[in-house]
Amino acid sequence: MIENLILSIFKFLAGIYGHSHAMLSDSIHSMSDVISTVIVMIGVHFSSMKEDNEHPYGHERMECIAAMILSVLLVFTGLQIGYNSLLSLFDTQTIMIPSMIALIASVVSILTKEMMYWYTRFHAKKIHSSALMADAYHHRSDALSSIGSLVGIAGAMLGYTFLDPLAGIVICVFILKPGVTIFYDATTKMIDHSCSNEITHQLRLFILQQQNVECIDSLKTRMFGEKYYVDLEIGVQEDLSLKEAHLIAHKVHDALEKEFPDIKHCMIHINPHL
Repeated sequence: MIENLILSIFKFLAGIYGHSHAMLSDSIHSMSDVISTVIVMIGVHFSSMKEDNEHPYGHERMECIAAMILSVLLVFTGLQIGYNSLLSLFDTQTIMIPSMIALIASVVSILTKEMMYWYTRFHAKKIHSSALMADAYHHRSDALSSIGSLVGIAGAMLGYTFLDPLAGIVICVFILKPGVTIFYDATTKMIDHSCSNEITHQLRLFILQQQNVECIDSLKTRMFGEKYYVDLEIGVQEDLSLKEAHLIAHKVHDALEKEFPDIKHCMIHINPHL
């Protein structure tokens, strides 16, 4: 967050003194990274809270809400940058030739944001955090937008002045795409969407390998943030005692949660296999 703040101030000053509309747009994008990091920190904090009487299923969906807020911020920032760039593109009298400081700032931004992307992406995967992964892609979109700035500024310095505000429009697209993608992903996780076909297939194979499980009568999954619930009905021999059938269900339950750590809770019902 501190690095983003320093970078955004540097790019803002480079945009002003370097007479670059693209760099000013890029600096606004970096400043939105500072705000997004705060949103992610709040979301991760609340989603990691333990279950309580009012929230017996936990708070994981708070992270989805944080990701949705972040996506709205991205879309708003992108639209604002695109609008200002369009105004500048059609008002040729306001276009000025950028100076070297703007070009240097774009190179610094590309290198810095790409490093931040890989760093954040690594830890997002490590802790299975959708909000942190959203923040990582925000860094990547900033690196890509800085490439647009670099091309626009370099082209304007060579005499093609329209390329500088045109780069601002390109930055707008790079911001809008991850914003829409993040919003869709977070919304999907908020409405009890089932797990992927790959995970479901892995669950079926693993369950059928368990001792005394004759068949699977029903298998339902639903996402809960980055975790998921499993509702399972398995068939066992019909002549087993209640105690024996319960023990089978208990062993399958424990084996599933051990093999698939992303399972938040597993509910198993026993049916007689005829």
